[in-house]
Amino acid sequence: MADINEIYYNPENYVNRELSWIEFNYRVLSEARDKNIPLFERLKFLSITASNLDEFYMVRVASLKDMVHAKYTKPDIAGLKPSDQLEKISEKTHELVAVQYSTYNRSLLPALKQNGLRVIINHEDLSEEEGSYADRYFERDVYPVLTPMAVDSSRPFPLIRNKTLNIAALLKKKSGEEELEFAMVQVPSVLPRIVKLPSKEKGMQAVILLEQIIERNMERLFLNYNVITSSPFRVMRNADLTIDEEEAVDLLEEIQKQLKKRQWGEAIRLEVEEKMDKQLLKILKRELNISSSDIFSIPGPLDLTFLMKMYGLEGFDHLKEVPYVPQQVPRLMNEDDIFTNIRKGDILLHHPYETFDPVVNFVKEAAKDPEVLAIKQTLYRVSGNSPIVAALAEAADNRKQVSVLVELKARFDEENNINWAKKLEKAGCHVIYGLVGLKTHSKITLVVRREEDGIRRYVHLGTGNYNDSTAKLYTDFGLMTCNPQIGEDATAVFNMLSGYSEPLHWNKLVMAPIWLRARFLKMIRREMKNARSEKPAHIIAKMNSLCDKEIIAALYEASCSGVKIQLIVRGICSLKAGVPGLSENISVHSIVGNFLEHARIFYFENDGSPEVYLGSADWMPRNLDRRVEIMFPVEEEALKERIINILKIQLEDNVKAHILLPDGTYEKPDKRGRVQRNSQEELCREAERSVNAELKKSNPQASRVFVPTESQN
Repeated sequence: MADINEIYYNPENYVNRELSWIEFNYRVLSEARDKNIPLFERLKFLSITASNLDEFYMVRVASLKDMVHAKYTKPDIAGLKPSDQLEKISEKTHELVAVQYSTYNRSLLPALKQNGLRVIINHEDLSEEEGSYADRYFERDVYPVLTPMAVDSSRPFPLIRNKTLNIAALLKKKSGEEELEFAMVQVPSVLPRIVKLPSKEKGMQAVILLEQIIERNMERLFLNYNVITSSPFRVMRNADLTIDEEEAVDLLEEIQKQLKKRQWGEAIRLEVEEKMDKQLLKILKRELNISSSDIFSIPGPLDLTFLMKMYGLEGFDHLKEVPYVPQQVPRLMNEDDIFTNIRKGDILLHHPYETFDPVVNFVKEAAKDPEVLAIKQTLYRVSGNSPIVAALAEAADNRKQVSVLVELKARFDEENNINWAKKLEKAGCHVIYGLVGLKTHSKITLVVRREEDGIRRYVHLGTGNYNDSTAKLYTDFGLMTCNPQIGEDATAVFNMLSGYSEPLHWNKLVMAPIWLRARFLKMIRREMKNARSEKPAHIIAKMNSLCDKEIIAALYEASCSGVKIQLIVRGICSLKAGVPGLSENISVHSIVGNFLEHARIFYFENDGSPEVYLGSADWMPRNLDRRVEIMFPVEEEALKERIINILKIQLEDNVKAHILLPDGTYEKPDKRGRVQRNSQEELCREAERSVNAELKKSNPQASRVFVPTESQN
């Protein structure tokens, strides 16, 4: 048995999480390369790969560099030390960047020109009229904002902020001195990076990037010098916050302090224009103290995230997908208030196919309702102008007990969350700033209401954030219920978060880091036992990432016991699928489409009595051990069947799905001779059909055609 266990835990049977993430970004990039997708949607996908890569470097690569500096040599689940990982990451990301720019230069730019958008690559290519316009624009709008910086004995090399776009130059004094001097200017982010130019050609729009206009006018910034050479560059810095929560007297203050440091962390990646002068590059490399493997020579514009702004240009709607309008929730299409509707039975919400409005309205109605005594909620990421936060503040103003856990450690949302926390406190809410050593990632709202038959608790549980903006783009589930056992558990959750001890027992909810891991392992082993007894055994699990060694080893063992395992994993997957004698009963699908797949669903066959759970946790060590997460059961048969049907539709997707092969690569399914199935499009149509069916049910006369009698005169 020991030998078998060694196979399940053998590092050779695991994929490094960082390399798996790069594979995921390739899947996003494949959408940018797919000519069946509208052209401007392809721009958007290429932009997403660039912003993904930025975050990956600022956090994951930065963390590995910290480990190397600290002489940490413990290998990961795939047997790679931090230094080994950095080496492989550098090689793979250089390849990825080459494919990004090949896609941009060879495929997208020519296609844009064919469709009426001419992107001017070099300012030298401007016509005389366009050049005059660009120079006037520089003089009027750009020049007053710029701060040119020279470097000499009295002016040291400037601090360059994280992710800013800059232009470096070598200058020579006009007085005749031979010595070259270094200077630079930051491309201001307060101005639009895409500048529209006048165009005489009918049906053709011309644009140029701001840095090209600045480069064209560099000599006007350094009047006593000749500009010998100039090139854009961009620095990525370590943005991984290191907070000693045990020592921090005030967590909010400590995070604010660390956020300032994020701008000036260690330089971990330098992007330069491919044609940058060698002497200029040498100066940057020395001053930023960066290694050659972390320098990327870019054959095109730096920072492709500007393509998201290009996507927003007017006049090209015919080159975009028709925007989908989230549908109403059939169960709520009546005159009753939200609480009456929840009392009729649990309500399942599926965003963005169905609108997020019921979640917002749940908090809004609770804030106004005189019978509501208390509202408690966890907030991880919220929108910039959150109606939910406004409703919570209104509730406090209406003398209700309002308790909100605002997770200050939500990466890259720290500043936003600090602002919201302060506003909520001013409004009179009781605000908890997360828990020491743990991130609170669970999505739960509890409304306590006084009713004729006593106190009743209403609960919303979700797989995604209370963010009305991302709810239009991320696929997630929510469950609204007044089940007394879930209500009791919800109260226990908030009591724990505010510093009360864990209850003696839980009814329905399963929490991390307390015992969610143990529950998953128990359910996997139950399927394993059933398979060995020749009973039905089947697991379907959908999540964002899978990289927990103990869970993967259990899945390998279950596969070898005959359990059929179907996984839908959008991003990182450290498991190897379809390997004979290890995982031949495991398949892995990854769906990359117009919406970002974000829901977590867990299905266990349980010998013909299926159990279905939704939750906020992925199968990752951080979710199971270092975060407060909630998994909750879906018990109403109709809702359970609906979720199982959604899983089936996703598993049959052959348009947006990628299948993991035993060698660790992904490929699109073979569509030859098969009906094309795009799960996201099918679920959009399904939501529309459900609304139409509800309209017909509530108003059977609506479909009849009435012909008015016309006057005979």
